[in-house]
Amino acid sequence: MQRIFATKIGNYLGKEVHLFGFIISRRNHGSVIFADLKDLTGVCQVVFLKNKNCFKLSKTFNDWDVVEIKGKVNLRPKGNQNPEIESGSYEVEADFLKILSKAENLPISVDGDGYQISEELRLKYRYLDLRRERLQKNLKLRHKSFNFIREYLSKKNFIEIETPILSKSTPEGARDYLIPSRIYPGNFFALPQSPQQYKQLLMVAGFEKYFQITHCFRDEDLRGDRQPEFTQLDLEISFVSQNEILELVKDLLSNLIKKFFPEKKVWFSKLSYQEAIKKYHTDKPDLRKNKNDKDELAFCFIDNFPMFEWDKKEKRYQTLHHPFTMPKLVKNGKIVEDKIEILNSLKKQPEKLLSWQYDVVLNGEEIGGGSIRSNDAKILISVFEVLGYSKKEINEKFSHLIEAFKYGVPPHGGIAFGVDRILAILLNEPSIREVIAFPKSGKAVDLMTKSPSKVEKEQLNELYLKLKK
Repeated sequence: MQRIFATKIGNYLGKEVHLFGFIISRRNHGSVIFADLKDLTGVCQVVFLKNKNCFKLSKTFNDWDVVEIKGKVNLRPKGNQNPEIESGSYEVEADFLKILSKAENLPISVDGDGYQISEELRLKYRYLDLRRERLQKNLKLRHKSFNFIREYLSKKNFIEIETPILSKSTPEGARDYLIPSRIYPGNFFALPQSPQQYKQLLMVAGFEKYFQITHCFRDEDLRGDRQPEFTQLDLEISFVSQNEILELVKDLLSNLIKKFFPEKKVWFSKLSYQEAIKKYHTDKPDLRKNKNDKDELAFCFIDNFPMFEWDKKEKRYQTLHHPFTMPKLVKNGKIVEDKIEILNSLKKQPEKLLSWQYDVVLNGEEIGGGSIRSNDAKILISVFEVLGYSKKEINEKFSHLIEAFKYGVPPHGGIAFGVDRILAILLNEPSIREVIAFPKSGKAVDLMTKSPSKVEKEQLNELYLKLKK
C-alpha cells in the first residue's frame, strides 16, 4: 500500500491509507482514543476504536512517538471538524498500528514560537527545536525561495556553477579559516570568504552569466548576528553596467517578495555614499516611513563609495569593498575612464579615488554588495601596492588571476547577497539563526555537537602541527 501524507487524506475518502509520522497529542475518551499524527505536510486526526486490535497499543502513546498506521478515511462527525488544519474535515479510523520508535519526554517544549526559551537551550537541542512549526515554516520558505531564484536566473541565461570549498588563503577582508594539508606538510588550504576570484575566472572562461547559492566562511570577531559560515547568493556578469546589475537585483527582489510576501509594501531608492553620510550619518540608512512597521520594506542602493580608507591602527590603506573593485576616477564632475590616468592616481593620490562599488540596504541593514571589477592586471597590481603588498607577495597570492588576465578578460561585475539576513528580515525574525537549520551561537560555537573541540595528538602529528601552551 502506497504511503499517503497527512494533509492529503481527503483525497481518499472511504479508502484505506498508509500513514507514517509523529504522534503529537493523544486524547483518551474511554472507548475511543483520538491522536494527532504529524508528518512532512502537516497534521491529521487518527481514531482508535476499542473493538480494534490496535486500541490497546494506542493507550501507550507518548508525545512524539514515531508510528506507522493503516486505516480507512472517514468524514468527521458534524461539530468535530477543525477548519484550522487542511485535513480538518476528515479522520483515519485505524485498524493497524506499529510504534516504530518510542520518545522520552522532551527536554524543551516545541509548542509555540519558542522565543521564551533560552537560545542556548534551543541550540543544544536544535534537532528538537526544528520540530517547531515556526522553524519548519522558515526552512520550507527558504527552500522555496532558493527554487524561485534558480528558476528566475536560469530563465535569464545564468548558469549555476559550483566553485571550490578548499581554496587558497588570500587577503579579502576578514580572517580565513585555514585547513592544514597532511600531504603537503606546512601548507594550508583556506575556506573561501567568497567565490570572488573563481567567479572572475569564470568570466575569463567566457561563461558571461554565473550564479551560485553557496556557503562562505569568515573567521570574524564575535558579533551577535554574524555566523562563521553563511549562505550567499553570488552573481557575476560580463559586458554589464552598474545600472544593469542594480535593475536585475531590483526585479529579482521585487518578484521574490511579490511571490512569497504579497502583503509587504516595497519601494526602492538610491543614494550616493556621500549623500547617505551627510543626510543620515550612516551608509546603511533605514528609510522606512514607519520604523515599527514590519511589513514595510525600504530598499536603498548606495554607490560612489571611496576606493580606500586609512587604517589608523595598521597605518595603511584598506579597500572599503575588496581589492578587485575597479577604481573610479572623477575630475570636474566627470568620470575618467583612461587607464593611464587611473594608474597615475593610484600611485599619487589614492585617497581621492572613488570606486565602482554598490551596496544594497534593507531597513537599515546591509543585505548585499558588489562592484564592477578590475579587468586590467596593471590596475589590479597597483591597487595591491597601495594596500602595502610587495611585488613578491602579489605574485605569491594572485599570480593565477594576473596570469589569466593576460589572455583576454571581458569587462565584468557582480553582486552577492546574504540570503540568511534577507530571509530573517522578510520573515520578521530577530536573528539570522532563526532561518538556518543548524546555526552556531552568537559566540561562534555549535552547542549541539560541542564544537569547536580538541582533537587527538595523533591527528596533530599527522598534520605536522604542535599546539602552543
